[in-house]
Amino acid sequence: MNQIRTIIEAAWEDRSLLKTSMTQEAIRSVVELLDKGEVRVAEPLGDYWKVNDWVKKAVVMYFPICKMETIEVGPFEFHDKIPLKSGYEAKGVRVVPHAIARHGSYLERGVIMMPSYVNIGAWVGSGTMVDTWATVGSCAQIGRNVHLSGGVGIGGVLEPLQATPTIIEDNCFIGSRCIVVEGVRVRKEAVLGAGVILTKSSHIIDVTGDEPVTYKGEVPERAVVIPGSYTKSFPSGDYNVNCALIIGRRKESTDKKVSLNDALRDHSVAV
Repeated sequence: MNQIRTIIEAAWEDRSLLKTSMTQEAIRSVVELLDKGEVRVAEPLGDYWKVNDWVKKAVVMYFPICKMETIEVGPFEFHDKIPLKSGYEAKGVRVVPHAIARHGSYLERGVIMMPSYVNIGAWVGSGTMVDTWATVGSCAQIGRNVHLSGGVGIGGVLEPLQATPTIIEDNCFIGSRCIVVEGVRVRKEAVLGAGVILTKSSHIIDVTGDEPVTYKGEVPERAVVIPGSYTKSFPSGDYNVNCALIIGRRKESTDKKVSLNDALRDHSVAV
């Protein structure tokens, strides 16, 4: 693995090395390892996420060494550089037409994909549902027993190139049409109500106490979050700017479903 990493790092600094068979073999081997879940772009180490930049670099450099090809699936036709993932029955993954996952993404046993899309480099944990028209961007990390509701957009790292992948941790519920991008981390068991938009610069304001507490780039564990706005002054006047409001917490319960249902009901959160 260290040898592969050295080859990847050298090619990142000198793109002429992409023409060599040794470099191409190293890049393809990394993508194969990603597809099998044997390496990850980012991995949890206790309370910290370690980003494996060299793996992400291999994903970026996979595109220029691949050729465009026509892919036919029954009456459907695609024209792309990256093959589609396959062998879902053996993997224990339920895939509803027209769900698509790219080769180089990893889906643990028990994942359910409604008509949706999972991009290369992404990791999706067991028991997670990627609901209708939800998208999991390149290299995003989605935990176990997560629900990505209809139309959710989880951002990738490739276009534009981002330093940190977007991370949704275990047992989170992401409501319809939420957008989470730019490497934002949503910690375990958090609930995002419908329409929440989170970027690295978004204000995530806890309004449950006597004084507001503002977070950026991270949603705390078990937080219940809804869309909001705050007033910001500009040269031309004062305007409302989108933000996210933490209005409560899920209970510390081993029964995650009961905890989720209570949070949605108690706080009247639309999902």
